[in-house]
Amino acid sequence: MLLVDDDPLVRTGLSMILSSTGDIEVVAEAGDGDEAVPKVSMHAPDVVLMDIRMRRMNGLTATAAVTALPNPPKVLVLTTYDLDEYVFDALGAGASGFLLKEGSPQEIIDAVRVVAAGEAMLSPRTTRKLIGHFVATRTSPRRHRARAGLGTLTERERQIVTAVAQGGTNAEIGVELHLSEATVKTHITRIFAKLDATNRVQLTIFAYEAGLVAP
Repeated sequence: MLLVDDDPLVRTGLSMILSSTGDIEVVAEAGDGDEAVPKVSMHAPDVVLMDIRMRRMNGLTATAAVTALPNPPKVLVLTTYDLDEYVFDALGAGASGFLLKEGSPQEIIDAVRVVAAGEAMLSPRTTRKLIGHFVATRTSPRRHRARAGLGTLTERERQIVTAVAQGGTNAEIGVELHLSEATVKTHITRIFAKLDATNRVQLTIFAYEAGLVAP
């Protein structure tokens, strides 16, 4: 994984915590977004732990740049604020979840493992709280685009997006909708393509903005 933070002490602490696990390898570090993008291309990490507030290129811009790369890594955003608008924007830009810097070492390790395993929705309750807060207080063109995107989905696809936004796993959604887990995965892949989304966090944001789920 790649650590991106403009505080070298924070990077050192995170590196010590993560490297102590035996199954997580820190392959490189970067002091800001400008350094992060080429290092992702150079080292091809599975996960990038990205600070949101940095000098020069911030975590939001860097997240958008990293997730636009071919075969991008999962991006886990680091923040000291659980209701930071930059975090919401980073999730919209393709980050797989967010993590508070004051989290315990075990929480940080667990978060990296969850994201590395492909579970895009990290800490569903907290992430949904964040998304719901900002969708409820924003009046942006994104809502209009989301409602237009809703028209491209079938009724079944809308049900699946709603279930994703409520924190359901593929297996849980399958049980709820009487579908196999493989069928749910196929539907989600098609939904990603229709909505130009890359992960479940973006589907959750879409669900709130389109009115499928109430903030």
